[in-house]
Amino acid sequence: MTSVLDLASASPVVPVVVIEDAADAVPLARALVAGGLPAIEVTLRTPAALDALRAIAAEVPEAVVGAGTVVSPVGVADAVGAGARFLVSPGWTDALLEAMRASGVAFLPGVSTASEVVALLERGVTDMKFFPAEAAGGVPYLKSLAGPLPRARFCPTGGISRSSAPGYLALPNVACVGGTWMLPADALAARDWGRVEALAREASGLAGG
Repeated sequence: MTSVLDLASASPVVPVVVIEDAADAVPLARALVAGGLPAIEVTLRTPAALDALRAIAAEVPEAVVGAGTVVSPVGVADAVGAGARFLVSPGWTDALLEAMRASGVAFLPGVSTASEVVALLERGVTDMKFFPAEAAGGVPYLKSLAGPLPRARFCPTGGISRSSAPGYLALPNVACVGGTWMLPADALAARDWGRVEALAREASGLAGG
């Protein structure tokens, strides 16, 4: 199975999208893709999320759309049924991990401690979401995991900004980062897709340094 981090390898940044109105999903996704961010995580935090997933999957084929905030087996089934090509969770349990494995799509379980990383490695999972990245120790914490746990690869998400992203991307165990800074609330409220595209293009050019 292709991993989420391989799906996201075309760009160093995965936009984490909260969609309140499903009508915004397609133009928003098109703006992100045009800006060079094709891997899009739609969080299951709003009533519009599943409809947004369906619309993007159906109408923006160049996008690699996935579901975030997946916290139950039911959420796994709903997201895959709506067309999600990958799943991201803020944490994991054995039941959730089993459901994500059985879904047939790529998945990224969330961790914030070394013990959680070890437990996933024990279960054959090497690609993980590190969340909440900034609150859980940020760049220094992930850097400290690289030596003892070199098989683990991460997509840190949570509090990452345009200015802090390159520090994460410079780490050997970070494949990409998740963020929302290319989706400012005022631009979304105004449906200023041109601004979203411009910010996405800037984000897609980020590299570790």
